[in-house]
Amino acid sequence: MSDIREEALNSKAWPFEEARRLLKRVAKAPPEKGYVLFQTGYGPSGLPHIGTFGEVSRTTMVRRAFEMISDIPARLICFSDDMDGFRKVPSNVPMQEELKQDLNLPLTKVRDPFGTHDGFAQHNNARLNEFLDSFGFEYQFISATDYYQAGKFDEMLLRALDRFDKIQDIMLPTLGEERRATYSCFLPISPKTGHVLQVPTLERNVARGTIVYEEPDGERVEIPVTGGNVKMQWKADWAMRWAALGVDYEMSGKDLIDSVTQSTKICRALGVTPPESLSYELFNDELGQKISKSKGNGLSMEEWLTYAAPESLQYFMYQKPKTAKRLYFDVIPKAVDEYHQQLRGYSDQDTKQRLANPVFHIHGHNVPASNMVVPFSMLLNLASVAGAEEKDQLWGFIQRYAPEATPQTHPDLDAAAGFAVRYYNDFVKPEKTYRLPSDVEREALLDLREQLKTWDGGLDAEALQSVVFACGRERFDPLREWFKALYEVLLGASQGPRFGGFIALYGIDETIALIDKGLNGDLL
Repeated sequence: MSDIREEALNSKAWPFEEARRLLKRVAKAPPEKGYVLFQTGYGPSGLPHIGTFGEVSRTTMVRRAFEMISDIPARLICFSDDMDGFRKVPSNVPMQEELKQDLNLPLTKVRDPFGTHDGFAQHNNARLNEFLDSFGFEYQFISATDYYQAGKFDEMLLRALDRFDKIQDIMLPTLGEERRATYSCFLPISPKTGHVLQVPTLERNVARGTIVYEEPDGERVEIPVTGGNVKMQWKADWAMRWAALGVDYEMSGKDLIDSVTQSTKICRALGVTPPESLSYELFNDELGQKISKSKGNGLSMEEWLTYAAPESLQYFMYQKPKTAKRLYFDVIPKAVDEYHQQLRGYSDQDTKQRLANPVFHIHGHNVPASNMVVPFSMLLNLASVAGAEEKDQLWGFIQRYAPEATPQTHPDLDAAAGFAVRYYNDFVKPEKTYRLPSDVEREALLDLREQLKTWDGGLDAEALQSVVFACGRERFDPLREWFKALYEVLLGASQGPRFGGFIALYGIDETIALIDKGLNGDLL
């Protein structure tokens, strides 16, 4: 066994812990299909959001980890539940009134409010594929509509019909009294209206493979459960899909723990071992509310990628999947800088440390070097004081601080400069609030100004940081109040960069001029 596989088998990084659970499962009985199947699910009732991306990203990390510790091939499918009924019009799409006319149709039959595809689900599926492809994920996309209509679920649907009572017995105790009275694990697609009907199953004929139900107008209809004439209710559908496809691993949000429990029981009732699973914590918006496709709160993938490189998003997704995290614009700069910090540390790490480094799980064995000689947070502050509208305005400062850097030799830094300008103008600039210094703060700022006027130590960030410390050490307790004052008086924010590094980047004379403006109230 190679040394790296030995380390992987003992690594405490969560993707390897998940991979070892899966290996334990298949070691007893290798899958007859010849490969281990990972699945991620997506409900295209709204535009793809960042949580969907996160599930694919994290599942890919587990898949890669599994491939390092096992010789069994692995595949990943992204399954779109696009035959589900359209129950609610999302608030963040156009044509609100028109879409109300399509309620209860399968999502693939709902009109596309954006006018680019044959249906709403097709539009959302395409958006999802575009984003997953842009990240280079290896996956197979599957449409529920295609698989139901092509008969790929027929065998398992007939088995579900045969074991209908077992499935009902699992589900009915979990439902309220009113829902129990009408619940059926089969949802017929009405030949009259095309609606996905939530109606009781009145009769079933296992020999003919049919069920009988009543239309809203009172007519009794017999319909096959095969060929796309019905779809299954959510939890039963999930279980049927696991059983039909032979899914070995699927993670899902903490809000679906009950669904996993019931679907697991149904999968066993269908005679198939359910997959290994991981319940991850949900993403919340800045107010602590769960992000939702229908609400359109939180961040979309497009929004993150407007302000930062894709790897920073994958880094954010790697962090502690079982811990709830707020997902809004303010987390982007921190994620960018931490990602590059991990990149810089990777080259000096041993195998054990590398396998625990998030960048390994993002890039595999091809971890790039970081050329971010200026942190993203520093670029944001530079954009702020420079009032930058274009990234070229930042490069004059960058090249004085790092003469060897150019947009051509440091493409990551060049892209980050563009992101920083965009982020500053969209989010920082509208929220900037300056204030005048207090008497003790004015005294410390004047001291710093005088120290800088006589400074001859070049642009040494650490030496300049010592000067900043010295000006505040005797005047502020705790010392962080001094740095808070610097940020609020000079940068219009309550948080900021290491100020010595900022001076080195912005320039000695420029910082003196900035202090003068702060003292005179010119920044207000």
